[in-house]
Amino acid sequence: MIVTFCGHAEIENDTDMKQWLNTVLDRLIQKGANTFYLGGYGKFDTLSASVLQKKKDQYPQIRLILVLPYLNFNIDTSIYDDSVYPPLESVPPKYAILKRNQWMVEQSDIVVAYVLHGWGGAAKTLRYAQQKKKEIISFPR
Repeated sequence: MIVTFCGHAEIENDTDMKQWLNTVLDRLIQKGANTFYLGGYGKFDTLSASVLQKKKDQYPQIRLILVLPYLNFNIDTSIYDDSVYPPLESVPPKYAILKRNQWMVEQSDIVVAYVLHGWGGAAKTLRYAQQKKKEIISFPR
């Protein structure tokens, strides 16, 4: 089972978010989630990857995959098991992140979301996941 994440660049409360992610991710892994696609941008992505990395001790079968929006994306990949570049060669750079996010949603069975308002990239990605009828687990407001 593949899980992806969509969320804002900023987080209001790291402690609450970390606790929620721990609970959600334990449940998903126990249900068979083993591949996690992460975008590598912003606080939500970073915190999600950090929580997952710690879970690898308990669940060595899980894989963290960084999904790159650009071929020349310069990011520390040391906490990920692998990286992938979706078929975005013909996408203008201005739209690469949006199209990357859509690709992540399309590949995934479940979307874990931290979206508190209706504008921006996270909100667009969440709407796309809803249109695609993906199972969505949203952070409680």
